[in-house]
Amino acid sequence: MYADWEASVARQGASLDALLRARLGDAPADVLDCACGIGTQALGLAAPGHRVTGTDLSAAAVARASREASARGPRLPVAAADMRRFPCSDGRFDAVVCADHALPHLLTAGDVRAAFAELHRVLRPGGLLLLSARPYDELRRSRPTSTAPQVSADGERYDLKHFRLAQRKARRDGDGAWVCAVRPTGRSPRTG
Repeated sequence: MYADWEASVARQGASLDALLRARLGDAPADVLDCACGIGTQALGLAAPGHRVTGTDLSAAAVARASREASARGPRLPVAAADMRRFPCSDGRFDAVVCADHALPHLLTAGDVRAAFAELHRVLRPGGLLLLSARPYDELRRSRPTSTAPQVSADGERYDLKHFRLAQRKARRDGDGAWVCAVRPTGRSPRTG
């Protein structure tokens, strides 16, 4: 997703750190990254000394975030958790980060209300909630519908993947759903 993930971790961490320090002061804060995924924002916030806890619905994603933190050195406790039911005590965090379009993944108004109630519950009085959402409608208008081919290699073989986003032709019921087509290939460098 990122051309240079390491640079994105640093850039997003610096941006979020500036927001936290402007609102909460210069001391490191206790932060919950409630949809941490593989740790992009959590790692960026842990680097300047914030005490970050990462949660995500995906156990595989938080396991990856934990491995990334171990490789870099900052302490990053993680847990697989639903943002509608955090395994944390009331008022535990100075700030909660919910970034990269996580909140719109909730599909009902009741789910959104439950998530906001939990975000409020785990924030200390006067705490800071940082939300971000991607402007997908604008991105859809301004970006191409496919990616350039992406190549990865592990020393034994290389993989080439091409992603294409297209809207299905609308049916009578008006459903013109978006679909992502992936065309993968894999070849051994020796047999290429």
